[in-house]
Amino acid sequence: MLFRRIYQFMIVYGIFLGLLLAVKTGLSLSDYVIPGIPLILDTAGQVAGGFFKDVLDTLSVAILGQGISIFLAFFVGILGRRSSWAGSMIRVTAYNIQAYPIVALAPIIFILLGDGFLSRLLIAAMICYFPLLLSVLGVMAAPVTDIEHFYIATGRMRWHLEVKIRAFENLSKLTTVIAGSATLAMAGTIVAEFIAANAGIGYSIRIALYQSDLAAILTALFMIGIVISVYQGLLESLGEAVKAKWGSENKGALL
Repeated sequence: MLFRRIYQFMIVYGIFLGLLLAVKTGLSLSDYVIPGIPLILDTAGQVAGGFFKDVLDTLSVAILGQGISIFLAFFVGILGRRSSWAGSMIRVTAYNIQAYPIVALAPIIFILLGDGFLSRLLIAAMICYFPLLLSVLGVMAAPVTDIEHFYIATGRMRWHLEVKIRAFENLSKLTTVIAGSATLAMAGTIVAEFIAANAGIGYSIRIALYQSDLAAILTALFMIGIVISVYQGLLESLGEAVKAKWGSENKGALL
């Protein structure tokens, strides 16, 4: 699964680079506008080490922001799973707020908190929180009737058992959503760094943009793609391992 993620990204990046070079050749553009392969490789050799550290810095913030989002999404999702007025209010509020472009709030966050670590973390968490919340709400609010009916009829149903049943029956969906939210967290962190931060790969891309250094930007995009592909592959592998372990140990108990 990990290697599949990496080679899929390599294919997509290769197609993108090929199209870019086709435009360069078709319009006879100079290396200043679109760099050729030798210039890209030469630039990559010069900046790859620094960019790799920047990507890891960005990834560390994204992982922390994603962790906060996952915790909050499950907390609110569990509270909003009921068909009561409060549960309905939580779901409607989540749907309405999700429709707002959260990234538009980034400048306000930088004005209030400055351009340090906290701003990057908050924006990363906000970007991936609402898609996570909607998915978790959808899972937690959908009863698994066949299984839950037995516990309700025997008077053994408790809230934590209800949550456990619904999470187990939708574990593949939750794993996919969490792995997908890694991309959102990474994108949110990069956007925060690009706008006003002074660290991370987003900041390096902003510097390269000011210098019109497209070769450095292409190198940064390659590094981001490789790192996030590895991270997502690890998340998916972890989800499969948890599913297998949970299924062998607890499914019998639930049933």
